[in-house]
Amino acid sequence: MQYNITPIEIENCVKTLKNGGIILYPTDTIWGIGCDATDKNAISKIYRLKHREEDQSFIVLVSSQEQLKEYVHDIPPVAYDLMNAMDTPLTIIYPKGKNLAENVMGKDGSIAIRVVKNDFCCQLINELGKPIVSTSANISGEPSPLSFQSISQEIIKGVDHLVILSATHIEKTRASRIIKIEPSGMFTIIRE
Repeated sequence: MQYNITPIEIENCVKTLKNGGIILYPTDTIWGIGCDATDKNAISKIYRLKHREEDQSFIVLVSSQEQLKEYVHDIPPVAYDLMNAMDTPLTIIYPKGKNLAENVMGKDGSIAIRVVKNDFCCQLINELGKPIVSTSANISGEPSPLSFQSISQEIIKGVDHLVILSATHIEKTRASRIIKIEPSGMFTIIRE
C-alpha cells in the first residue's frame, strides 16, 4: 500500500520512537503497533498493551536488504532468492539476529524480519536510522485489524502516537507471508 506522506508526520513518528514511545501506523500489510526495535523498554510497552506473553517474538521491519545485514548474523543465499521472487510482503525468520533488543527476538535468538517496500515505512525507518517493530494492532488472541476502523479503542488509546495520514483509509489488506529459514538454508512456510 502507498500513502500520502507529510514530512511532519514522519517527524512526529521519529520523535515518538526516539523518546521510547510506541506508534499505531499503517504498514506495508496491516495496521501495526511499532517502536524502535533496539529499545527493550519500548518493546515491553507493546507486550503490555497487547496483553501478550513476552516469549512470543515480534516482526521487525527494515528498509532495505543492505540494512538487513546489520541485524542478521548470516543471511543464506536462499533468503535473497525468496525476497527477490516475491511480489507480496514476505517476512523471513532467520536463525540468529543481532544488534536488536533481546525481547524482540525468539528465545533461541531467531528473528523475524521483513524488508518493506512502501514509501511511508521506508522513510520512517530511514529517518529513525533503526529498524522498527511491527505487530498487528490488536489484543493478543483477537483478529488482526484489516482496516483502521476495526482497531479497538484500547489499542488506539494505549499508543503514544497515532499516524493520522491514513486514519480514514479503508482498504482490505492481509498479513505478510512468513517463511522460516534453517541454518542449513532449508526453509518452511509458516504462514501463506
